[in-house]
Amino acid sequence: MYLDTSTNIVKLKLNDQMYEKDLGHDMAEKLLDFIHEKLQENGADWQDISEIKFMKGPGSFTGLRIGASIVNTLIHELNLNQPLVKINYGHPPNRTSPIK
Repeated sequence: MYLDTSTNIVKLKLNDQMYEKDLGHDMAEKLLDFIHEKLQENGADWQDISEIKFMKGPGSFTGLRIGASIVNTLIHELNLNQPLVKINYGHPPNRTSPIK
């Protein structure tokens, strides 16, 4: 499985089939359902995932965090023999001083 959440348009690849869906501001709520729906369309389920590739960035801060959280959870829960993903935002964080 390949997953790209760097923009509002999620890209999911299962075997040789590519799927895209604009999840916009609903990505956190709908991403797992989208993945599961496409797995089922391919006659598969979560346990059939043997490897996950993730587009680590650069891209949308929130989209990458949502995608990485889901991918890392799947890697852990499915006991996949691969390292957890780390995100590359493309630049250091832009931190501002706290408001007093």
